[in-house]
Amino acid sequence: MNIEELSGLPPGAVDHFRSEGIEELYPPQAEAVEAGATEGENLVAAVPTASGKTMIAALSMLSAIERGGTALYIVPLRALASEKREEFAAYESFGVDVGVTTGNYESTDDWLAAKDIVVATSEKVDSLVRNGASWLSELTCVVSDEVHLIDDRNRGPTLEVTLAKLRRLNPDLQTVALSATVGNADEIAEWLDAELVDTDWRPIDLQMGVHYGNALNFDDGSTREVPVEGGEKQEAALVRDIVREGGSSLVFVNSRRNAEAAARRLGQVTSRELTDDERNDLAELADEIREDSDTETSADLADCVERGSAFHHAGLSSTQRSLVEDAFRERLLKVISATPTLAAGVNTPARRVIVRDWRRFDPSAGGMAPLDVLEIHQMMGRAGRPGLDPYGEAVLLAKSHDESEELFDRYVWADPEPVRSKLAAEPALRTHVLATIASGFARTREGLLEFLGATLYASQSTEPGRLETVTDSVLDYLERNDFVERDRGDGSDEAGAFTTAADLADDGGRSEDLEATSLGHTVSRLYLDPMSAATIVHGLEDADDRPTALGLYQLVSRTPDMYELYLRSGEDEKFGELYYERESELLGDAPSEFEEDRFEDWLAALKTGKLLEDWAQEDDEERITERYKIGPGDLRGKVDTAEWLLGAAESLANEIDSEWTVAVREARARVEHGVSEELLELVSVRGVGRKRARQLYAVGIEEPADLRTADKSVVLGALKGEKTAENVLENAGREDPSMDGVEADASVAATDSSDGDGTAETDATATTDDEESQSSLGDF
Repeated sequence: MNIEELSGLPPGAVDHFRSEGIEELYPPQAEAVEAGATEGENLVAAVPTASGKTMIAALSMLSAIERGGTALYIVPLRALASEKREEFAAYESFGVDVGVTTGNYESTDDWLAAKDIVVATSEKVDSLVRNGASWLSELTCVVSDEVHLIDDRNRGPTLEVTLAKLRRLNPDLQTVALSATVGNADEIAEWLDAELVDTDWRPIDLQMGVHYGNALNFDDGSTREVPVEGGEKQEAALVRDIVREGGSSLVFVNSRRNAEAAARRLGQVTSRELTDDERNDLAELADEIREDSDTETSADLADCVERGSAFHHAGLSSTQRSLVEDAFRERLLKVISATPTLAAGVNTPARRVIVRDWRRFDPSAGGMAPLDVLEIHQMMGRAGRPGLDPYGEAVLLAKSHDESEELFDRYVWADPEPVRSKLAAEPALRTHVLATIASGFARTREGLLEFLGATLYASQSTEPGRLETVTDSVLDYLERNDFVERDRGDGSDEAGAFTTAADLADDGGRSEDLEATSLGHTVSRLYLDPMSAATIVHGLEDADDRPTALGLYQLVSRTPDMYELYLRSGEDEKFGELYYERESELLGDAPSEFEEDRFEDWLAALKTGKLLEDWAQEDDEERITERYKIGPGDLRGKVDTAEWLLGAAESLANEIDSEWTVAVREARARVEHGVSEELLELVSVRGVGRKRARQLYAVGIEEPADLRTADKSVVLGALKGEKTAENVLENAGREDPSMDGVEADASVAATDSSDGDGTAETDATATTDDEESQSSLGDF
């Protein structure tokens, strides 16, 4: 189909696509148009990576905008939201306004009502529904990217329920679901009342195979010789082979430690293939990585990058991940060794993908277990980029002939597993049942079951009564914890928006009304797991004395919304001693040490709480990451999550009239800024972080008012740079902040003016972009 044949798009859209070199649609794109993508029809597109899924989404959204509507693009990760925002921003050239939102789960983001395309994570969209964002009812098209993640136990239920709610809010909503690997795309299409485009067409050839001995054997029967020299590893030979051809490689391994070790080894291969210009550019990139953080992880990454190699995992900061991804897309970095997180949709294609580790540790299996076909195919789908690669190769590694045959059977020739809903798991349901009641989607038990009956789980379930049984168990829990009130009346009152006569007949003519309590509404609005809220409420109610920071940090670390640190070998004794030393500070009833599993969880939460206390006592990032054996991304993730949970705890404290609201607020502020109590006022000045605040405090400047009267030479001596000092004084409200002619007080021993998290403090204004206000749970 020629691009000129398209109709129903905004004026200028076709010219824009033509200017980007698009003259003809790919076959899957043409098939989507023929299925009604530009006419408002629901669509499921199961199309390989790099085969034009985003164009299918764009055509659907742009046609919806031309019909006078608003489009929503849902992504699973914050990094993907930023990537898609940049991609769709090109449409602003012909009048399409694009917005992105991923954080601040208590906001309705009314400013987005004026946008034509909104990009958001599924968690953010769910929170917008809970908070009653009125502009959602104006949507005419929703695109769900990576829809196969409905199968994910953690994030899947949120995406599934969110799609069901959006379709209930907007009966005429066009729903477009995209995925590269769906084993049961027909089931997804049936659930969404959608047309199905299911194809394995790719614009460039993808060969999948297994490397064994000195040969690459492909699924089409062809063979490519890639000899392994001396005692080197297979992945080193494969990387050298493709780099010499001008291509790049992704190597997938099963752990962070393995990713870092592989990057160091592969750097010895890539360093020999670099040009002088590339060495200079990589040296500059390495400096940027070191400036972002002064941890051992950052230093190791920078050392690898200088040699043209990198590792990628959730322990890196978001800045480091972005730097690595951008340099790889530009082919400056020749190889990335990554954990499977990089396969989750981020645009990082390579000519050759090497899946080194196809097993990983599975606690439920008691050891190493094979990865799912779907996950391996997601990794393999990263191979080949149109316009840069003449082909793509995806390679598994075998140590024997038998293993080679096993890998062909298990992965190369296998179809991905069907996507299965995880909604009926009680942890997922307790969150979404409360939100469904609090947001008015169901006001009776029957209405609730009817709503849940519109989910993928209901369409897939083969267990009669399973959903009803789990729902009743969840309702009991919510009632016990004062989140929901249940009126088991006779059905004579108004039954609720979604109760039907058939419902009442099936229930013997009796209806059970449901209503969220004030506390329940607050919990739903805060986007908390009800079990997290119950843990926090009970902890605050049981406190006899003013809670300490450690007590509050350990409390929020016990919630399901915090991914707590695990105890390493020997640490049960270390943190057991800490527990007995500071037992009086901890909130709630500790389990007996004879309850091994529960007590170990308690100590793991204490370890996480101690990390947060160390941060709030101004320990620097390098010491903390080394002490707890984590990366800078882990630390920042824990800090961001704790800040969010303590902010929620403050709202809960207000809701239950707790006398400890101020203590919670102070603990939140301390973890947000990473400072002791005496520095809280100073860090409220924009441009003053934990290190600068300590430097100012050391010379007698203890609060913002002092900055308005202090000797400028003392301020300059503490802060060093003139520009920095001027900005800090201006932000503190000093009438004349100029440092012209001022000489630093030589008696003031200024320390390094980098922020305590290892990031240089700047004089930039605080961001107002809600995307930066909170890390998405689970990203770390």
